[in-house]
Amino acid sequence: MGKMIKLFFFSMLILLFLNGCNSSNTKEDIFQSEGSYVGDNSAVGNIAHQLPGGEHLEGFELKTKEKPYGIILNYNWIEAEKKYKETVIYNATFLFTLVQNADWITFNFDNQRYKVTKEDLQNWYGKRLSEYTSEEELRKLTQKYIEDENKVNELFK
Repeated sequence: MGKMIKLFFFSMLILLFLNGCNSSNTKEDIFQSEGSYVGDNSAVGNIAHQLPGGEHLEGFELKTKEKPYGIILNYNWIEAEKKYKETVIYNATFLFTLVQNADWITFNFDNQRYKVTKEDLQNWYGKRLSEYTSEEELRKLTQKYIEDENKVNELFK
């Protein structure tokens, strides 16, 4: 009987350990929010907080009263202009891909403001963002374009 109790407690200890390792270390897949809408406050906030600079996101507004629909992201973040531009491109790419009815996004940093439209970003890439179905594919696309400083500046003219 004592052996059974020890075996039971040992088994429970292993299960608790495995469960703790599994749940706390898994990163949420941002593409779980694919197909979201600008009107879904929770989904847009979740996506924005997972993207670069998310820890500096102070708040956001969803503009849904009339088309074109938009998102305003307010950051409390003092950084170099180059970093802002990279963040805008990366975050806008993910938001436009995952939030299907977003037409424009304004990024407000402490000392800079950038507005990007979905149409302009897709023209800049020469690709439709709806074609991408994984975080890895989208990350590779953005990295390729962000590395070219002339290309980055072309978007913000």
